[in-house]
Amino acid sequence: MPIDPICKNKVQEDTSYSADYAGKKYRFCSSECKDKFDIVEKRVVRLKRSIAEKEKISFGKLRKEIIKPGICTLCGACSASCDSIVIKNEQPTLVDKCTACGVCYNQCPRTITTEAGLVGKLRNAYCAKSTLPGLNGQDGGVVTAMLGYALDAGLIDCAIVTTKSEEEPWKPVPVIAKTYEDILEGSGSIYSHSMTLKPLMDAVKDGMRSIAFVGPSCNIDAVTKMQKSPQGFLHHFMRANILKMGLFCMDTFYYEGIKEFIENRNMNLADIESMKIRKGKFEFQTPDELKVFPLDEFDQYRSSSCKYCTDMAAENADISFGGVGTPQGWTTVLARSSIGYEIFNEAADNGYIDARLLEEKEMKNALNLAKMKKIQMYSIHRRESK
Repeated sequence: MPIDPICKNKVQEDTSYSADYAGKKYRFCSSECKDKFDIVEKRVVRLKRSIAEKEKISFGKLRKEIIKPGICTLCGACSASCDSIVIKNEQPTLVDKCTACGVCYNQCPRTITTEAGLVGKLRNAYCAKSTLPGLNGQDGGVVTAMLGYALDAGLIDCAIVTTKSEEEPWKPVPVIAKTYEDILEGSGSIYSHSMTLKPLMDAVKDGMRSIAFVGPSCNIDAVTKMQKSPQGFLHHFMRANILKMGLFCMDTFYYEGIKEFIENRNMNLADIESMKIRKGKFEFQTPDELKVFPLDEFDQYRSSSCKYCTDMAAENADISFGGVGTPQGWTTVLARSSIGYEIFNEAADNGYIDARLLEEKEMKNALNLAKMKKIQMYSIHRRESK
């Protein structure tokens, strides 16, 4: 005997109240239940259509990412939103055809599906590159161009950037950059931790009142806590204004590890002109050729802290930068705070930067990479029973 999907009462097969949706016939005990169903189901149909237009997501994706690893909370959101899913043997189970509408995946509290959840809150997203002649920065060189503008316009007294050691090639050295020439020394990416908080504190103690701070999410988070915590050092320096410029980061590697890897392949670290991680590869540019290695070959040299980090896009920054999603030679820019947004656009208006709004497909590429970093915790962070 059929069950009324609204009141859950049994109804007769020949009831005069029925409706067909998505190839399935539903029967009701009254016109009131049918009317309620019509209102709910029409909204569900619209929701499924809007989700499916963006991406086809099957129940298999939910099973692979959430159910099989044991992350499911048994809240029942998936089964409540799809008649093809039931909770069986204490886990969501597909009992009917899956149309890959993605509704179940988007209701699950353990999946990360929103833009803000993946890369943080932002005001605008851009594709940009520097217009400054002779600038050989990473990707589009936008960080260097923005720092150059801010310094020329008198908006900052200095910038905290990372340069390379003269004695040990590619070893990071954090410095207080007070001139454009100093800023140029910090252009390009170094894939090892740089302890930039010490020069930041030194700059504050030296009376610098407007400081640009460049670093990945871990360093940006340290500045944020030092600013906002009642016990934070920067909380007590009310005149110190800090522009936090975050760098996209998936991984960092121990310096000695990179050095060992290079030397084991009969290469000289001093001959490396630039490094870049792109599309799962670690690229090393030498004067003669481009050397490319699978990124997983560096796993043993990966910083242990990166295994626990879920923030690719430096979400606590005023503005974030990375070579993800945009064409080669351009930078993805996420303007977050009002000050980050204003200085970026001022730099563009004054000819330091060429910029356009980020396209939807470009943002999607950045979101996909951010998601990889978010969900890595699911396979690592578990409370072990004793």
